[in-house]
Amino acid sequence: MRKLLDAIYLGSGALAGVFLILIAGLSLMQIVGRLLGFAAHSFDEFAGYCMAASSFLGLAHTFRRNEHIRVSLLVDKLKGKARRGAEILCLAATLSLLLFFTYYAIEMTWFSFRFNDVSQGLVPVSLWIPQSGMALGLALMTLALADDFAVVLAGGEASYLAVERKKLISMSENI
Repeated sequence: MRKLLDAIYLGSGALAGVFLILIAGLSLMQIVGRLLGFAAHSFDEFAGYCMAASSFLGLAHTFRRNEHIRVSLLVDKLKGKARRGAEILCLAATLSLLLFFTYYAIEMTWFSFRFNDVSQGLVPVSLWIPQSGMALGLALMTLALADDFAVVLAGGEASYLAVERKKLISMSENI
């Protein structure tokens, strides 16, 4: 199960990278179009959709690699059972918020699909398509957080702490 989940998180990160490449391609085509006198209508709108997809699809992968900004001033001061309790409390609170956001992102995407909601730009785009990236990214982030929450509840170490510990060990070996 661990290998499957890690592959899902990695795939999500790779997909986020693909959307970054699409942003670069759309921007380049828009620049070249201007130089050649070609009006690249709606390219910025599509780049915005790609940016949203990239941002949300990258959440789970970034979380598992300990690359999110975490404010851990208080938690880092704690030791032993107090630290473990604080980690569980933080994970539970964050998971609750993510479940809320994920539910409503999926509901919004489903609503857009059911009612064929389209964008207001020059090129009408069914909004459920770009919204799917956000909903999927939030769902994967919720899965990653629930994964860590279950591991910590079972007495294990959260992924972000394991990555942090490995970085510290690697740095101490290089000194």
